[in-house]
Amino acid sequence: MDKRLLTIINTVLLNRGKKQVKKIKSKTNLRNDIGFDSLDLAELTVRIEAEFDIDIFEDGIVNTVGEIISKIDSKK
Repeated sequence: MDKRLLTIINTVLLNRGKKQVKKIKSKTNLRNDIGFDSLDLAELTVRIEAEFDIDIFEDGIVNTVGEIISKIDSKK
């Protein structure tokens, strides 16, 4: 799943003309470490929902990769 999530994150970065990341960790912060803004987070939400059938922001703000993984895992 980490590889799929990394691909989604890098797709969002590429679409916005931003530098892609080589790896992510559960503590990786979406805004501070990756550089996402609100538009990036909106696209990320749509892509994750399409891939994993879950709205990661349904219960509030998600700040880290680990929080996304937890939400995806809880859906299983």
